[in-house]
Amino acid sequence: MNLLNKLAIFSLAVLFFACNATKVSMKSVYRKLNESPVFIHNHTGFSLYDISEKKTLLEYNANRYFIPASNTKLFTFYASLKILGDSIPAFHYQISGDSLIFWGTGDPSFLNPDLPKSKAFEFLKNRPEKLYFSNDNFTGSFFGNGWSWDDYNDYYAAEISSFPIHGNIVRFTGNKENTLKVTPNFFSEKTYNWSKSATFSVHRDLGANLFSYPAGKEINPKYVQDVPFKTGAEVITGLLTDTLKKEVILINKPLTETAKIFYSLPADTLYKRMLHVSDNMIAEQLMLLNSNALSNNLNTEIGIDSVEKKYLFDLLDSPKWVDGSGLSRQNLFTPRSIVALLHKIYEIVPEERLFKLLPAAGKSGTLKNLLKTDKPFIFAKSGSLNNNYCLSGFLITEKGKTLIFSMMNNNFVNSISDIRKEVIKILQEIHDNN
Repeated sequence: MNLLNKLAIFSLAVLFFACNATKVSMKSVYRKLNESPVFIHNHTGFSLYDISEKKTLLEYNANRYFIPASNTKLFTFYASLKILGDSIPAFHYQISGDSLIFWGTGDPSFLNPDLPKSKAFEFLKNRPEKLYFSNDNFTGSFFGNGWSWDDYNDYYAAEISSFPIHGNIVRFTGNKENTLKVTPNFFSEKTYNWSKSATFSVHRDLGANLFSYPAGKEINPKYVQDVPFKTGAEVITGLLTDTLKKEVILINKPLTETAKIFYSLPADTLYKRMLHVSDNMIAEQLMLLNSNALSNNLNTEIGIDSVEKKYLFDLLDSPKWVDGSGLSRQNLFTPRSIVALLHKIYEIVPEERLFKLLPAAGKSGTLKNLLKTDKPFIFAKSGSLNNNYCLSGFLITEKGKTLIFSMMNNNFVNSISDIRKEVIKILQEIHDNN
């Protein structure tokens, strides 16, 4: 047998064993998914796709629908990538004589304490014209479809509005004087120490911007609590008047086609914040921005419907998508549809940029404490609600392959910590053996 024949046989043997090892690895993963004592009582779905080979490596209940929780933000992310440019439109405006009329776009950055300062504030503050604000283009709801009403006092359920200010939350912080600092100060006169709560916390009335905390209790100087305020056109103009130190008058005027656009922050600033800390408010407002760009109408339902028809018509499993953040339990996606979506994202965003925008397991964002590793190999978005935990994103194998995965777990009664550990155990095995 000559050398060329020996080399050919050797190459075939290497290829055979490599393929066989991959098959064994996938069989082992499938068995763990099917027999795991952690997953035994809940609904679990999994899909794994090899980008370079362009083939699905494993599917387990991948065509079943699951509540995605914050994995919904991946759909919002994709929509925004397709629709918005490099910079976020802050507002529409039109100058008429000595008047400047402006309309919101849904931009969440105006005086947002968790985002860099934009130029929008200085623009409005320094204009010589009289300022008029119109809320006419906002036709949506202050809560997402299917949101729980009793989340209204929690930071993650900030209301949706056409012109968010300060992230649509009031930030209460303690100090050494045993008092509360209220930001924005506009709400200081609406904050009272008349609550009868047994523990120290700030609580807003359900339908009004009246905030209370218990009297006679010591306030930790490091205390911080964000409470959503009740939004509305009058509240927006009141806050703008207070912060700009000049009158802003509310009018009812349709958005005109000749209105100009003022831009605020780079889009990636919002994407990174949304994905890294799972910021619901930014996610919801991004869907308003998308709706604004597609229809000049601030309405999440219109935005989602337009995105599905224009960009997601080819998904094997049509998503039931109702909000931008995933706070609603009415959202339903399949693991393989999320994998398909992530593949769409991968095709339009360079890997280096994409992996900076997504949390890295063991290093950043909501995945910082997910595992211990010197070199992150999972770049993904988690999603959790009571009894639900999902993780979807990209996995770099030991041999350098880039895989897309989506693991969805619903209806479990054991701890979310146990579910996370089992998910990571499976992903670690895939990383180590491929």
